Amino acid sequence: MAHIKTLAELRTLYAQPKGRPLTKQLDHLEKHCRNFIAHSPFLVLSTSGPNKMHDASPRGENPGFVKVLDDNRLAIPDRPGNNRLDTYTNILESPNVGLLFLIPGVNETLRINGRAEIHDDPQLLDQFAEQNRKPKTVLIVHVKEAYLHCAKALMRSNLWQEASKVPRDALPSMSQMINDQTQSVAPLETQEEMEIRYQDKLY
Repeated sequence: MAHIKTLAELRTLYAQPKGRPLTKQLDHLEKHCRNFIAHSPFLVLSTSGPNKMHDASPRGENPGFVKVLDDNRLAIPDRPGNNRLDTYTNILESPNVGLLFLIPGVNETLRINGRAEIHDDPQLLDQFAEQNRKPKTVLIVHVKEAYLHCAKALMRSNLWQEASKVPRDALPSMSQMINDQTQSVAPLETQEEMEIRYQDKLY
């Protein structure tokens, strides 16, 4: 059995889940979910589009940038990006989303699954103003599933350990990598120059 094609085949290798992995799943945001979100400066937002391809997009700001509106809804501001709108295009076609929240130094993560809506209500945008700039839109996620994920993956990766940090110069600059990938002869920008250019466009 090399290429596994059915759940029955898969279950010959993996036991059925039982106990806490099943009972920990909630359908709302209680105090520990809310606290985790309040401390998280980073999440990964997963969507699925009309071509059936999936997309995972990073979102990050200061802790608390995601606001819990009530037990069943949270809101994520959309800050300036590359304007590809991959995530939003997917949501317009298929609103189901998955969120993975991380907190630096904490090996557990928080997973949330739900349905997303794109909003541009002025009063909602006002709540997310930063540096006198409002987001163009805010994503509201209606929570269907919420559960804490165990620490094993981050423990195995040693993600938060100082010794695991990779020097930035272990990789070429972003400009160099994209030029190589696209066979472009555009002028190269150093990593430092790129970060300075981005700094004025974070909000």
